Amino acid sequence: MQADIKIEGRVLGPGHPPYVVAELSANHGGSLERALDTLNAAKAAGADAVKLQTYTPDAMTLDVDHPDFVIKGGLWDGRKLYDLYQEAQTPLDWHRALFERARSLGITIFSTPFDDTAIDFLEALDTPAYKIASFELLDHALIARAASTGKPLIISTGMASQAEISEAIEVTKGAGCQQLLLLHCVSGYPTPIDQINLRRIPALSAETGLPIGLSDHTLGVEVSVAAVAMGACLIEKHFTLARSDGGPDAAFSLEPEEFARLTHGAASAFAALGDGLSARSASEKANMPFRRSIYVVKDIGQGETFTVENLRAIRPGYGLPPKHLPEILGRSARVPLSRGARLNWDVIE
Repeated sequence: MQADIKIEGRVLGPGHPPYVVAELSANHGGSLERALDTLNAAKAAGADAVKLQTYTPDAMTLDVDHPDFVIKGGLWDGRKLYDLYQEAQTPLDWHRALFERARSLGITIFSTPFDDTAIDFLEALDTPAYKIASFELLDHALIARAASTGKPLIISTGMASQAEISEAIEVTKGAGCQQLLLLHCVSGYPTPIDQINLRRIPALSAETGLPIGLSDHTLGVEVSVAAVAMGACLIEKHFTLARSDGGPDAAFSLEPEEFARLTHGAASAFAALGDGLSARSASEKANMPFRRSIYVVKDIGQGETFTVENLRAIRPGYGLPPKHLPEILGRSARVPLSRGARLNWDVIE
């Protein structure tokens, strides 16, 4: 399995700029026009890709009133699963228009399928990649079906144990997947910042040898930017035109101006990482003269002894480094030296 993956020519993995994905989810508000406008806004905000969710409510759950099918607590407390998915779905007959708009904008678009029929549908649209949601990580048949397409696969790991993650990886390998990326994720909506556990990113990388990203449900952009500094090569964040318009996911989604700050911040965090080598940067070179060095502070005659009265370590830095002052004191001048002269080895006996 490759350490990096490639989506429409863009390489994702360690050492490559972070790939930022705008998750549309339910933020279309039931309007295709709004969904299309959201794609436009995601492109303008600097997103590399937009991600959809492909399902029908009947593929997700049952339309029954049994207590098992009613959400208890959290953001969607009291709602029937069926009603929530009916509101949140991106209708299948919108997908072609969304794929066409994204391609006309030059932004990548792919989706999260929730059953085999969704994968067949997305294959017909020539999706360039698949994302498996955290809640489907235990659905090995679904993972295998997506992996068998030969497309890059992104798996979110919210709620998963290490054993469950390892099993999912084995399933992808067994189905012939050659390009797999894992997303660290905490499936809390929203996720409290003190629970996001960004140190899991390098740990997951070390455990699996795979590229690791972050599916971020915290509020704001700070966690996503920090994740890039921890090694995340992909950031996924929910995106909406306006939180005030409401919707199932609006509360933990970013608006366009915030998303633009995210893309800029992620790029800056990556640029700040550097290569880890100890080397003088270009911006430092111009300031080298402002280091201290040894200068003559009182006129010295030929043959005169160097003392703390006639030599000092001062700025600028054109003379010998201050570390040599102890070995120079007590020696004598080869030539006369005037106050303000830099000290070099060729003037010392």
